[in-house]
Amino acid sequence: MSDNVALVVGARGVIGGNLVHHLEGLGNWQVIGLSRRGGEGSERVRHISVDLLDADDTRAKLAGLTGVTHVFYAAYQDAPTFAGLVEPNQRMLVNVLEAVEPVAAGLRHVQLMQGYKVYGAHLGPFKTPAREDDPPHMPPEFNVEQQAFVERAQRGKDWTWSALRPSVVCGFALGIPMNLAMVIAVYATISKHLGVPLRFPGKPGAYRSLIEMTDAGLLAEAMVWAATDPAAANQAYNINNGDLFRWEEMWPRIADYFDLPVAPGLPMSLATVMADKEQVWREITAEHDLAPTPYRDVSSWAFGDAVFSWDYDFIADGSKARRHGFHHHVDTTEMFPRIFDEMRARKIIPPR
Repeated sequence: MSDNVALVVGARGVIGGNLVHHLEGLGNWQVIGLSRRGGEGSERVRHISVDLLDADDTRAKLAGLTGVTHVFYAAYQDAPTFAGLVEPNQRMLVNVLEAVEPVAAGLRHVQLMQGYKVYGAHLGPFKTPAREDDPPHMPPEFNVEQQAFVERAQRGKDWTWSALRPSVVCGFALGIPMNLAMVIAVYATISKHLGVPLRFPGKPGAYRSLIEMTDAGLLAEAMVWAATDPAAANQAYNINNGDLFRWEEMWPRIADYFDLPVAPGLPMSLATVMADKEQVWREITAEHDLAPTPYRDVSSWAFGDAVFSWDYDFIADGSKARRHGFHHHVDTTEMFPRIFDEMRARKIIPPR
């Protein structure tokens, strides 16, 4: 048995799910996945269903995890306001670490998943390219609070920590509220079914601003690197694909993938205009014999509205990770069709 035992917290999300798959493929890891829903295990992976907001349930479910060596924390609890994100997300992290650290004598590393919210990217135009040592913005911010907690907990301990800050993470996952690739694929599929062109639904300025993405597979590689390379210990890193684009260039490529014409953008709330499309999705599913996936599991419209509203540059400097030893990158123009291909292979969206 490997002496690397990963506890992946949030194992059913885009980030956690792709990390589990990556670790399983490496062959020298045993993986324990935590989520509300649990999941199907394998020779190297087992899943535990747990309510991380409940300290007693978390302690009881994690009490036997004595062999854990690395904690990859990618759980997230949504809330109606940015301020409201702090308490539940901080509580879940505290519950996990206070349950694991006392029993896992061989703990080596705790890793946090953050994002550009650290730089105030969700609030409006922010200083770009953002760098890891940029000054903080006005609190509250749950990513900052979580990092402060982990830094305090680590003082005087043998284990180390890291914090990764990806851009918009793109990969395959169902039932995830922050899944841009799924937003685009389903929006395009429904547009084609209804015989309408693919219009960019966001703000006009968002069509022209600079943006970047983070491929979920690339992020999984970076997560393992930061958790195992001593040169990366006790640091935060921006992790992105390494290229920039504008939707005005990417959107026609996406439309071409779905064999759709492009028409001038039309600002609209996807959460509003797609709210009544469940029956349309059922028709598409039946017509193309797709996997019977509930509409709620493929529609992340509010997240799409957020991303397509960013009418300012949304970029961060990823050179620190390269200077410290992580040199992988992804071509974003190749990433989108690859993810869409996987959705087609899994019969989530129709074939060509």
